[in-house]
Amino acid sequence: MLVCALAACSQQQPAAGPAARADSIIVTIPRGATFNQAVDSLVASGVIENHDWFSLYARARGLGSSLKSGLYPFHRNESWSEVVTALKRGRGVEVRFTVREGLMASEVAEIAFYRLHIPKDAFMAAVRDTAFERELGIRHNPKGVEGYLYPTTYIVPQGIRARELVHLMTQEFISRWQPEWDARVTELAMTRHQIVTLASIVEAEVRYGPDRPYVSAVYTNRLKRGMALQADPTIIYAYGRRLHRIWERQLQIRSPYNTYLYPGLPPGPINQPSDSSVIAALYPAPIGYLYFVAQPDGKHVFSASYADHLTAIKRVRQRHAVPAPQTQGPRR
Repeated sequence: MLVCALAACSQQQPAAGPAARADSIIVTIPRGATFNQAVDSLVASGVIENHDWFSLYARARGLGSSLKSGLYPFHRNESWSEVVTALKRGRGVEVRFTVREGLMASEVAEIAFYRLHIPKDAFMAAVRDTAFERELGIRHNPKGVEGYLYPTTYIVPQGIRARELVHLMTQEFISRWQPEWDARVTELAMTRHQIVTLASIVEAEVRYGPDRPYVSAVYTNRLKRGMALQADPTIIYAYGRRLHRIWERQLQIRSPYNTYLYPGLPPGPINQPSDSSVIAALYPAPIGYLYFVAQPDGKHVFSASYADHLTAIKRVRQRHAVPAPQTQGPRR
């Protein structure tokens, strides 16, 4: 009688229709997780509502001794039978998906296409899904959740869909954001979105890690003075593709991301910044630099005045016998 009752309870979970299927939830069952921990994760994610009844049902179906770890894409109100079957068998082969820091969303889409066979347009449509913006607490931006696709290595089920992947990556961003950073954002009289935007510019500029807080200081100081940021990486983003070199004529592109034409920060991030760049944006070095020029080894020379900046550019050219530095930071 108990088994029959449990089976009846499982049927009370309605089959997911077209609208529900679009609302996918990624549930992580860590390696070594106990049965109760797995059920707790299902309840916390909203896949299962009744912990005790589902536990009885799942144990009766033999899940207790055959639970498999992994990342599972479920849907709200998915039937108990489907949940148990998935956790017993696993859902497909797991694939390693790595996103490095500094990639634009369009470049992440390229990787998702080649590694996971996710259509690029589907991935970019998911990036622009306003539901994810609401989860992150950011205002609508035509570029969607650019900057919030947390750069790391993911182990995902083969066949994962675009929306599931974007949701997984933005949730990773949320989980990695440190509570103490919110206090610092308030102290700076900025928003988290502005910090992530600044961090993405720092990420694009820096090859030599220790320079991050100093590059951040340059842009922070220019913001405080009402100076244009004149950040070359924002020009690259405005063009939507990597440019080998930026010429003067390209600085005139009409785009809100052109920080030569428009003062202040651009509307949003220009890539997926690392935690190191976020920290640099939150805690810029306490110095008065306003300019920098990159050397061939990736290290920067910083200056507080335009005259010193011009001298630094000249020295870099002479010392390294190059026609011009590829990245010279703010030009004026």
